[in-house]
Amino acid sequence: MTSEKTAAPDSEEHGHEPHAEGLNSRLNWLRAGVLGANDGIVSTAGIVVGVAAATAERGPVFTAGIAGLAAGAVSMALGEYVSVSTQRDTESAMLAKEKWELKHQPDAELAELADIYESKGMSSETAERAATEMTEKDAFAAHAEAELGIDPDDLSNPWQAAFSSAVSFTLGALLPLIAILVPPPSWRIPVAVIAVLVALALTGALGAYLGKSSPWRPTARMLIGGSIAMAVTYGIGSLVGTAVG
Repeated sequence: MTSEKTAAPDSEEHGHEPHAEGLNSRLNWLRAGVLGANDGIVSTAGIVVGVAAATAERGPVFTAGIAGLAAGAVSMALGEYVSVSTQRDTESAMLAKEKWELKHQPDAELAELADIYESKGMSSETAERAATEMTEKDAFAAHAEAELGIDPDDLSNPWQAAFSSAVSFTLGALLPLIAILVPPPSWRIPVAVIAVLVALALTGALGAYLGKSSPWRPTARMLIGGSIAMAVTYGIGSLVGTAVG
């Protein structure tokens, strides 16, 4: 009875812990999404705040904001696609090399796997037995995980990263654009700044929540970076507006 009572909480405690299956895709989506949203908010806010500091007319602010949104979304998607494609190509090349070695050097690969397990703390006998059993079950998956740290069934997806980044950038960029166009001229910049800081705080907290980490550091990074960006572009816009005017 005692063993049953003590076993139940453990099973419940570990029932919701994340496992490796699909983790790479999840992290890939999360990284691209948070990066895209943050960049969309900050870069578009910087553009519209800078232009609004130079002119009170809505037209130039709207045009600059839309142009920045479109260019940024395409740039983010393309950058993510190229970056993740390169990562995937590298992973594929490493996996192909591992397949060749398993086919042409099976004994050496078995010994290598045993050495890896032994270096992680197993005794020599246990490591050899584990290597043999894992090789019999799925040699390729065992070597990919132990040697390369790669799950062959969960490679990074460049299309997923590109789409996530473009959509999140667009959604992030819409907030400062709307916030600075709706209020009257005298309230545009204060409203936009407040809206951007709130959005950045929420984005940092959401990213931390999805990544199962503390929200304080990512939120602080977002707020500090966004504040600096808006302060710089506001200063430049004021100087340029005064000089041109």
